[in-house]
Amino acid sequence: MKKILDNIVFKIVYNIIKWSFIVIVFLYIAFVAVQRLSGNKSIMGYRLFTVATGSMEGVYNINDVIIVKDCDTNNLKVGDDVAYMGKVDDLAGKLITHRIIDIKENADGSRTFTTQGVNTDVEDPSITADQILGQVQGVMPVITQINHAVKSQVGFFLLVFVPLVLVIALEIAQTVVEKKIKKNELVEIKKQEEENKEQPEEKKEPIESVEEKPDEEKEEIEIL
Repeated sequence: MKKILDNIVFKIVYNIIKWSFIVIVFLYIAFVAVQRLSGNKSIMGYRLFTVATGSMEGVYNINDVIIVKDCDTNNLKVGDDVAYMGKVDDLAGKLITHRIIDIKENADGSRTFTTQGVNTDVEDPSITADQILGQVQGVMPVITQINHAVKSQVGFFLLVFVPLVLVIALEIAQTVVEKKIKKNELVEIKKQEEENKEQPEEKKEPIESVEEKPDEEKEEIEIL
């Protein structure tokens, strides 16, 4: 296992998978957080919405993530795609993304808009400027692909489940190997210490000491 984990090719592939997974998860969590926490309010003039129906199929598909920009409704024209909050009948309280097919200029200077999905034959009830949240700028490709993948069984399995299991398994394996190596090093150190203790100390030869006789005894010897 250690040889595999230390292999340079394996490390490169593993790091690519690991960081790709982290980036994908981060982007998706950020997207969901923006949608949930913003409550349809714009952040720096922009909003993110997920297409829920096929009324704009061919332009915006189901689960596409679109970006909507705050706009001056006086500058809107026929053919623009807008996101608005419905107020009438079945559309009441629902967020709709449709295309403007007609604009009526009122005597008081206000404008009334008629919208319709490009994939439907039925016009929406007329809306006023205060219902419009912004003009659609287009689809966010990266977030859209992640959203499509996460919301499909195969995509979720390949893009989230498999990388997650792989990353967790390899992190555990690496931790186990590192602990095993550290344990072996400690055993070797302990073994070395025990061997050092068992080695007998070198015998030192005793140093003979010559005691000098007191001066009185020396004098007596000289007299005799």
